[in-house]
Amino acid sequence: MEEDLKAEQDAIEDGAQRRCWKKYAEKAGLAIWQKPFNHIECENNRKKDSELRPHICSKSENPDTTWYRKMETCISPLPDTKDQGQVAGGALAKWPAHLVALPPRIVRNSLAGIIAETFNTGLKLWEESVKYYENSLIPPLAKGRYRNIMDMSSGLGSFAAALANDSIWVMNTIAPDANELSVIYEHGLIGTYQN
Repeated sequence: MEEDLKAEQDAIEDGAQRRCWKKYAEKAGLAIWQKPFNHIECENNRKKDSELRPHICSKSENPDTTWYRKMETCISPLPDTKDQGQVAGGALAKWPAHLVALPPRIVRNSLAGIIAETFNTGLKLWEESVKYYENSLIPPLAKGRYRNIMDMSSGLGSFAAALANDSIWVMNTIAPDANELSVIYEHGLIGTYQN
């Protein structure tokens, strides 16, 4: 039994290290793994050992394009950085500030057609709309009567961000050909594709 648990733990640790994750903390059989801030060390290790798997995916493909794409066993590359301590793609503000902070992907102009003005306008619109809903149309919304909401056209996740102070869980759902899911994740929110 104990040998089986050790073998299972070794397999988990090997898989995590192959993905370039580092063990952040461990206590009483519970471990917390941290993804890398960038892929400099990961790429260097793969240059030294070409047999190391999984490999880094091709940088020519957009890592946010996931639907109707052949699955490949590889690590999606993080944006390039200059030094080991730099956060790939840009650092996020601390919670809860990053709910309303401009996401790094928008700052870098890496999403076609999405600019800072679009993001900020959406936040303001949904903040005002949620206040109106809570005060006039759906008073139970503010009182915690509704716990789970699915936003079936979530765009940049502004509706969920406006509800962040309420006791409500929002699943942001976007069409598979949209590219906003990465921004939703950078908000610190959850989301999924739905065809």
